[in-house]
Amino acid sequence: MEVSAHIDTFARDNLPPGEQWPEFLLDGPDVAYPKRFNCAVELVDAMVGRGHGDRVALRWRQDGKPATMTYRELAALTNRIARVLTEDMKLVPGNRLLLRGPNNPMMAASWLAAIKAGLVTVPTMPLLRSKELKQIIEKAQIQAVLCDVRLKDEAQFCAQPDHENHCPGLAQVMYFNDTAPDALDALAAGKPDTFEACDTAADDVCLIAFTSGTTGSPKGCMHFHRDVLAMCDLFPKHVIKPGPDDIFCGTPPLAFTFGLGGLLCFPLRVGASTVLAEKLSPESLLELIQEFRATIVFTAPTFYRQMAALVGKFDLSSLKKSVSAGEALPDATRQLWKDATGIEMIDGIGGTEMIHVFVSSPPDEVRRGAIGRVVPGYVAQIVDDEMKPVPNGTVGRLAIKGPTGCRYLADERQRRFVQEGWNLPGDTFVQDDDGYLFYQARNDDMIVSAGYNIAGPEVEDALLRHEAVAECGVVGAMDDERGQVVKAFVVLKPGFAPTAELVTAMQTFVKANIAPYKYPRAIEFVDTLPRTETGKLQRFALRKMA
Repeated sequence: MEVSAHIDTFARDNLPPGEQWPEFLLDGPDVAYPKRFNCAVELVDAMVGRGHGDRVALRWRQDGKPATMTYRELAALTNRIARVLTEDMKLVPGNRLLLRGPNNPMMAASWLAAIKAGLVTVPTMPLLRSKELKQIIEKAQIQAVLCDVRLKDEAQFCAQPDHENHCPGLAQVMYFNDTAPDALDALAAGKPDTFEACDTAADDVCLIAFTSGTTGSPKGCMHFHRDVLAMCDLFPKHVIKPGPDDIFCGTPPLAFTFGLGGLLCFPLRVGASTVLAEKLSPESLLELIQEFRATIVFTAPTFYRQMAALVGKFDLSSLKKSVSAGEALPDATRQLWKDATGIEMIDGIGGTEMIHVFVSSPPDEVRRGAIGRVVPGYVAQIVDDEMKPVPNGTVGRLAIKGPTGCRYLADERQRRFVQEGWNLPGDTFVQDDDGYLFYQARNDDMIVSAGYNIAGPEVEDALLRHEAVAECGVVGAMDDERGQVVKAFVVLKPGFAPTAELVTAMQTFVKANIAPYKYPRAIEFVDTLPRTETGKLQRFALRKMA
């Protein structure tokens, strides 16, 4: 590894042992990076240096009106914030900084500023409570927090000595989007626009992304400066193919690597702009696309399904590309969106451990039912439980290698995720002779009923085609006779009543659309499905309910 710029060496000291790392593929032209660079400088200041300082970088609504920030203004703001971090908060390269806020300009600028200062950023979901924050703060030994003032309560609990979730190592909490004289906003306003960015190594840790939607203790995924650029220079470059005139928008939080890439790093890497918005609904996302003339949207399948029914109310003529990730995209949802908009969805599978998407195909190469092919720069194979490749057409575990990969923060689970140099994201796939990858299920979501392997997402896709079904989630329920049976939790569309006759009709419908043995033997009607803040279906919660 290159000589680190970190004075606080915690991050590098807690990387997994070298023999537990995946093999990194770093010899491709897309990822031929120098040994030393700062990824925030590459994303912002380098664009100014190329003469694009007056281009719009960030867009948002302020007091009900559109507002913008240019690349030059963003560079200046991040420099002023970096000075607050180093001069007022006395943070040094390698210190961990927890970031807490919804998608807004100060959250984005704070992340970039912390990277410039050589800090290790730990973005967190806005809905996390102090108990969950305490786990993260203690695992990453975080000394300081930058927090949107509207989310201050839970952060304060962690800093409060008499609270059950107090974190003794947490020395300071500073707030932004705040009018107080000691808030980040006021302190940054008084600083010069210049800052000498930390001379970080390409393999210095700059991001610890904690996994979302999991149970038990959180897993911190450690990513280098080179990983942030690699996520920009592979999936978007080869699949989305954005240009400087594109306007990005969407729902995933910046604390989720899907959102950090799609709604901040991807647009900045090509000199484009992004619309940052908080608390979007399917309808308000469509309004946003219309108002800002957005060209690329990122969100989860659930949103696309709900938006499809509303597109007729809005002018979406600016929209050219739509990207889905975060959970399996049912083909029924893909076709519904295409019928409504004429846009072929870009589906992708990625993961916090890999930083972003590694399997996807551009719209003109989509194959029905497949997520896509491996993104250029990565290689994939389908393996059995002994890590031996299986023939095409055979169900097995997805194994992946590329320029990014899993390095958990001091975690024994590293041994499970990385085996024989391959990353094992925990997904079951089938690969065809042309290299297209067909998602089956999470490894732990495969339902085994009377000897049959049944993938929950396939049953969900069938159910979603029924006229009465708004949303559904399918898991295995324990059964004395069959081991497991397929159980569906269904949210009905308005106007449909939860009757026994409807249960039978849905079961018959599924039998007519997929192999009859896959039909849901149990259907329970619910008002809502349990989801993470990123919109991902919480199957472990459904399994508890089942």
